[in-house]
Amino acid sequence: MTDHTGDGHDAHGGGSHAGHSHGVSKDADRRYLTVALALIVAFMAVEVVVGVLAGSLALVADAGHMLTDAAAIGLALVAMRLAARPAKGAFTYGLKRVEILSAQANGLTLLVLAVVFLVEGVLRLLDPPAVRGGLVLGTALFGIVVNLAAAYALSKANRQSMNVEGSFQHILTDLYAFIATAVAAGVILTTGWNRADAVATLLVAGLMLKAGVGLVRESGRVFLEAAPRGIDPYRVQTAILAAPGVVGVHELHVWEVTSGFPALSAHVLVDTACDCHRSRQDLEAMLTATFGIDHTTLQVDHRDEHGHDNTHDSGGHADVGAADGAVGTAAEAHRVMARAHAGHARELRSTGDHDHPGGC
Repeated sequence: MTDHTGDGHDAHGGGSHAGHSHGVSKDADRRYLTVALALIVAFMAVEVVVGVLAGSLALVADAGHMLTDAAAIGLALVAMRLAARPAKGAFTYGLKRVEILSAQANGLTLLVLAVVFLVEGVLRLLDPPAVRGGLVLGTALFGIVVNLAAAYALSKANRQSMNVEGSFQHILTDLYAFIATAVAAGVILTTGWNRADAVATLLVAGLMLKAGVGLVRESGRVFLEAAPRGIDPYRVQTAILAAPGVVGVHELHVWEVTSGFPALSAHVLVDTACDCHRSRQDLEAMLTATFGIDHTTLQVDHRDEHGHDNTHDSGGHADVGAADGAVGTAAEAHRVMARAHAGHARELRSTGDHDHPGGC
């Protein structure tokens, strides 16, 4: 059976795990994130003071957005440290999914702030207060410069990490918000139309909604163990079945442990004339070259050992112990699961051990 609980996946006929770099990479340089964090926090404090003095909700709203920017970057820094810890004990993947928790927290925060500013923006649109356009314009222009610098710093970090990319998107959204605020201030100065500030606030809230929904959706896909974007389980299944000697695929699962860490497990049946170990190695090489999946757990057996014909399950099923006979007997299932649990406590390596009859 397939085991999705940890890095002990090598219990099923040998997954290939060694030499990978998953999740938050060391290339995501902490120095760049720290520089961006310092810029954001310093300017956020200035923006709150100026927004209150100028009576600009757009500036105060953007300061709230910058608070989430700072939190996003701070969480990214924490996630990097936690994700670097080795897998041990009950955490068989280590703490690599901390970055996904970070991304989801950032997304939810954006959604809450968006609702707050949408409501306040509508109220100000109906009853606009006086806004000091000159002060708002100067602050917004300065904010554009600060956010450009922060975005440049974050662009140098490893954006394959979901929470680093989330931080970058926060900064990018804030940059757009400052541009909208500067335009609103210009309108107020030239026409005296104070509702422009409320319109800019609504635009900022809309950007927050877009970014928040995106982060919650993508982090939710990881938590629900959906197949990674760009990897179609049906195409994977078809490619495995097209390999020489393969006559069936069962219990195919494709999921993502964390950003940039796709994983796959499957029970593959080959013709009795094939060498199971060689078939497994060829399939691993194909999955890495074709789909970029280098963390695989493949149980490869001869068809006759399990009485299977040419039928196969579709990808993504999680029906452990289903009647398709992915493991031939209850006793055999018990042995496989026992080996899977034992594998959680040892270092990952490529192995070809089987506990099946037939010399596969």
